[in-house]
Amino acid sequence: MAELLKAKPVVKEIYTQLVHDITRLRRHPVLEIILIGDNAAAEWYVSNLIKNGTKYGIDVKLRQISYTIDQTELENLIRECNQDAGIDGIMLQKPLPDHLDEQVINSLIKPEKDVDGFHPLNLGKLVLEQPSLLPCTPQAVIALLKFYKIETAGKHIVILGRSNIVGKPLGLLLLGKAEPGNATVTICHSRTTDLALYTRQADILIAAIGKPEFVKAGMIKKNAVIIDVGTNLITDVNGTDKYVGDVDAEAVINLASALSPVPGGVGSVTTALLLANVVKAAFLKTKK
Repeated sequence: MAELLKAKPVVKEIYTQLVHDITRLRRHPVLEIILIGDNAAAEWYVSNLIKNGTKYGIDVKLRQISYTIDQTELENLIRECNQDAGIDGIMLQKPLPDHLDEQVINSLIKPEKDVDGFHPLNLGKLVLEQPSLLPCTPQAVIALLKFYKIETAGKHIVILGRSNIVGKPLGLLLLGKAEPGNATVTICHSRTTDLALYTRQADILIAAIGKPEFVKAGMIKKNAVIIDVGTNLITDVNGTDKYVGDVDAEAVINLASALSPVPGGVGSVTTALLLANVVKAAFLKTKK
């Protein structure tokens, strides 16, 4: 049976370091969250950020604004937050309404306040392996691999999903020379022909495609490590709502050597690392 790569000890280590760093900073870092509309999943994630931020010494401020906000109004709000010296980090909760241009907004947030790590400058530094604020979910995958001492150097890692949020930046991190890295990386997506041909070659398979329980037993090789990035809300046969990953955990549990659970895996680590990015942003300010 696969070893479960649980988030709890990883998160504990991250928050211990976070508290230590805040003590060194000698003030409470400030995170400004902008939440548009009333998406239940987004509100749940934001409430966790507020709860954990408050618990560990980060002041989290929430601006929940109407779904009807237009592009100009949102751009003005971002500029206001950029200019506010009391704000260390800005997080714009995704997804945005269709009428808003996400790329423009990502480019507008100051790179040094961009705790999501989506600004083109931060992504460019990632490509060049220079220090920057990194996207949190890719960081979470790296943190799990590192904590559980899963070797990546020379391994074939297959990533399902090519998003700018997870797949692409994660591929770059795993290709990098820092550990864990130095892997041979294949990125698959919705247009990949004969997907299982690639997934069955993976020493480490990372699923980040947003399709509930998509990865089945026939798609992995024996003793592969499976990292499940997906978080999908489904209704089971009993009519109960529950969260599942992109991997059919029951189908692969006896084939894989290790598996990150959903919930209690990548998502929990992502939340902790976003708060860690806030602290990092606060330190960047002190170096100016």
